[in-house]
Amino acid sequence: MFAEHERVAVFIDGANLYSASRTLGFDVDYKSLLAFFRSKAYVVRLFYYTAVLETEEYTPLKPLVDWLGYNGYTVVTKPAKEFTDSTGRRRVKGNMDVELAIDMLEMAPHVHHIVLFSGDGDFRRLIEAVQRKGVRVTIISTIKTQPVLIADELRRQADQFVDLADIMGEFTRRIVPPRERDAPRDLGPSLGRERGEGVSATGRTFTVETVGTPRPTPDAPWRGLPDTGNG
Repeated sequence: MFAEHERVAVFIDGANLYSASRTLGFDVDYKSLLAFFRSKAYVVRLFYYTAVLETEEYTPLKPLVDWLGYNGYTVVTKPAKEFTDSTGRRRVKGNMDVELAIDMLEMAPHVHHIVLFSGDGDFRRLIEAVQRKGVRVTIISTIKTQPVLIADELRRQADQFVDLADIMGEFTRRIVPPRERDAPRDLGPSLGRERGEGVSATGRTFTVETVGTPRPTPDAPWRGLPDTGNG
């Protein structure tokens, strides 16, 4: 996946990773995710992007965002927008594409390899621009769902494609019921009480060819987050 002595920057589209991991049926352990990349290369920076709804006193994203910020991640957030759709349902909308693109272009001169967790085809031109600067790009998403979660043009543009389903065992916190693709998409973790069995790292090999945040509950807001040993 990485050449020896490569300097690597990792960019996580939080909403996209959440959607992919929930569709595959697992929650991400972000402590193990960071350790996974640090074991493979010299990680210069690991970015996590998410929009945050600030109209509520408690948001299930806040414990995750706080933990990431204190534990090796560079967290980039902005306020999400809330609206009501034509059916009267409350919806939340947030797009971090511009923030991610600016940071990636600024980071490109300082690294050899960039990893992007996203399947969004809007990033194709960004990846092309970074490659022109001499940086290799790996895209992590998945084609093992129906429909696939990565745009074909993004997968073609990447230097490498890694299927999330092939490496999920390296940083799975717990197994959860897979979400149907036609279910409403949300920005990140939401309240819930699903139960599943924990899965340890498998150490299995993965295919190089394109992650879901925890779901805390009011009575256990840190459920699904990496165990810091301070609880």
